[in-house]
Amino acid sequence: MSDPSDGHAGLPDLRTIADYQFGAGAGDALFPPADSLTIKRTTSGRPQQIHAEAGRIVSFGTDGRFTLGLEGGRRLHAGLAPPAYRVVVDDESEPFVRDEKNVFAKFVLEAGAEIRPGDEVLVVHERGELLAVGTAQLAADAILDFETGMAVNVREGAPAEP
Repeated sequence: MSDPSDGHAGLPDLRTIADYQFGAGAGDALFPPADSLTIKRTTSGRPQQIHAEAGRIVSFGTDGRFTLGLEGGRRLHAGLAPPAYRVVVDDESEPFVRDEKNVFAKFVLEAGAEIRPGDEVLVVHERGELLAVGTAQLAADAILDFETGMAVNVREGAPAEP
């Protein structure tokens, strides 16, 4: 999984995985060619975490899928057109989500139609601001239909802007 020509071993493959997981353009959004990235690898050489100066972009699971860090969420938020991989909540949920509390279905206003259980998602305020990243527990239609149940297991919340 390396391409020495780009100066970052494995980035072309990681971009391809991101495009597969999140849709076209996600690879370049997460791992821009001009960006200085650090790839932490396991002892066997498999990528484990990818970091930028601003923080962790993703971890690379043994299942071959990425789990988003907050920096990865920021990059996808900027690089993917709404409502892709977004779960939208309102003012009532905002402080809880930022504090890394899970999102429950009854508080969701909108969800990207492609979301399936287990997908990495962005939790966004209805104003469009990124609040957190996490893992969807339900499919998009169930998130919107259900009045009970966890919609997103929040992993990392974004601190409120001062």
